[in-house]
Amino acid sequence: MARNDFDFVSFLLRLLFAILLVFVTYNPSGYSWVGLFNMEVDKVYLAASGIVLLIGWIMFLRATWNSLGALGTILAVAFFSIFIWLLVHWQLISLDNPTAITWVVMVVLSFVLAVGMSWSHVRRKLSGQYDTDEIEG
Repeated sequence: MARNDFDFVSFLLRLLFAILLVFVTYNPSGYSWVGLFNMEVDKVYLAASGIVLLIGWIMFLRATWNSLGALGTILAVAFFSIFIWLLVHWQLISLDNPTAITWVVMVVLSFVLAVGMSWSHVRRKLSGQYDTDEIEG
């Protein structure tokens, strides 16, 4: 039976796993799965870790899409993208620094995925309505 206790720590755990997924897949430092292509790594390790990452991406993207839907996903991306605009507007980051923009975009993507993984719980707390997947047959 599923547990109904969702709190801020639950969201932070989802955010932590989303950050881990995004930053292990790619980051500008080169220490990521994409960065392994430039190193001498056995292809079997690259393939195995790629499958694990693909499973994580599918899990997060599917949950985000099912929870938020098309419009909700677009709104979440827009909401968190405004954060980037604010950082540029406040001159905390510069558009001339693509590495800084990349790091911020990756954090924003992590937040979108974490919100997508958490939204059904938040909606249930706010409205009392459950999201369910319909199974035909």
